[in-house]
Amino acid sequence: MNTIFIAGHARLPAGMAAKSIYETLTITAEIDKKYGVIIAASCTLATEHGREFVERLLRGYSLRDGIEDPVNLVKEHYLGKAGNALASALKDLYKQYEGISQKE
Repeated sequence: MNTIFIAGHARLPAGMAAKSIYETLTITAEIDKKYGVIIAASCTLATEHGREFVERLLRGYSLRDGIEDPVNLVKEHYLGKAGNALASALKDLYKQYEGISQKE
């Protein structure tokens, strides 16, 4: 298999629909081992539309280039209450990726 699966987590703000289901927001990503490219991504936002939107924002980015661009993209295009949580979860996911890529 040429991919790895990584998850990043962050606290959700009060007053969100997803908060009644989850205490934290999770972003998961399937990442190409060789190039660090996000093949697919998902998150625990409450609506399917939100989850699909986040996946479209993240798909195709290489984590080898850092996490700054995807975080800025989320901040620029996702204007819901979970924006900061999504950015934090992405940063956490990137930390997980760094830990794995340094071992290889």
